[in-house]
Amino acid sequence: MSVLVYTESEEGKFKKTALEVASYAKGVADMLGTDVTAVAFNAGDTSDLGKYGVNKVLKINSDKLEKFNAEAYADAIKQAAEKEGSKVVVLSQSANAKYLAPLLAVQLEAGYVSNVVNLPESTDPLQVKRTAFTNKAFNITKIATDVKIIGLSKNAFGLKENQTDVSEEEFSPSLSEEDFSINVVSVDKAANKVTIADAEIVVSGGRGLKGPENWGMLEELANTLGAATACSKPVSDMGWRPHSEHVGQTGKPVAANLYIAVGISGAIQHLAGVSASKTKVVINNDPEAPFFKAADYGIVGDAFEVVPKLTEKLKEFKANNA
Repeated sequence: MSVLVYTESEEGKFKKTALEVASYAKGVADMLGTDVTAVAFNAGDTSDLGKYGVNKVLKINSDKLEKFNAEAYADAIKQAAEKEGSKVVVLSQSANAKYLAPLLAVQLEAGYVSNVVNLPESTDPLQVKRTAFTNKAFNITKIATDVKIIGLSKNAFGLKENQTDVSEEEFSPSLSEEDFSINVVSVDKAANKVTIADAEIVVSGGRGLKGPENWGMLEELANTLGAATACSKPVSDMGWRPHSEHVGQTGKPVAANLYIAVGISGAIQHLAGVSASKTKVVINNDPEAPFFKAADYGIVGDAFEVVPKLTEKLKEFKANNA
C-alpha cells in the first residue's frame, strides 16, 4: 500500500519537479506509515530518486511511450497504482500532469485536488491545504474517496533529501490501441534555453521595453542569472515575443523562486498568473504602477538604465565568487 508518485523525466533525466514530488510523497508516506513507489517512463539512472525517499521504481520502457501521451500514461499509472495497492497518488502541476490527472482520476475513481502547497493537515480523513482564487487565498480540502490524487504546486514543498535504498523493477503495463488514439507527431522545443516551466528564475518584459529590438538586454540579464525569459500578454499579442513566453492568468502560470518584471505595469490578469512566485522584483519608471503593490522589491527607474547596470553588477559578483 505504498504512496505512488509519477516522476517526470526528459531525455532519460529526472526533472526538478520529479524530485520535489518524490520529496512530498516521502512526507505523506511517513505520515501513513508506508513507503514510496515511483513510476518512471523511459528513465535512465534512478539513483537520484533514492536521495529523496523513493523505495522502489517501476521502470516503464517503451518506444511507444517516448513522447508524452496523456491517455497512455494515465492508463499505465493506473495499472501501477492497482499493482502496488496505492491509495494516494502524487503528481506535479506541470502541463503534462494536468492533462493526465483527470483521466487518471476517472480510471481510479479517485478524488483529485490540485495546487496543494503542504503536507496533509490530517490523514483520516485526508485533508490538504491548497491555493484558491488564482492564488489569492487558501482552503483546506477533504478527499473522501478511497483513492486520492494530489497535485503538488511547483516550488511549494521544495527538495527534501532523505537517502533511501531504492530498488528497480521492470513494469510492462497492458496498453490498448485506444490509449494511442492521439498520435504525437513531433515536439518542438527551444534549444539551449531555460524553459518557463523548469525555471527557478524568470525575467519578464512588458510594453515598457518599447519594441522587440530591445529584448537583447533582458536576454543578457536572463543568461547571467540562468533564467527563462517571458513577457506580458500585450507583448505577445503585438508579436514582439512568441506566445510561448506569455505568462499570466491567460498564459503560462509562473511559480518561480524569483520573478523579475521589467516594464510591466501589472494588470490583474498578469498578477494572478505570477503571484505564486516567492520573490517578485519590479523595475518600472511609473511609481504608480500597480505591480509595485504586489512586489517584494521595487526599483523606480528607466529600464534602459537599470537593467544594464544590474546585469553588470551580477556579472562582477559571479566573477568574484567563481
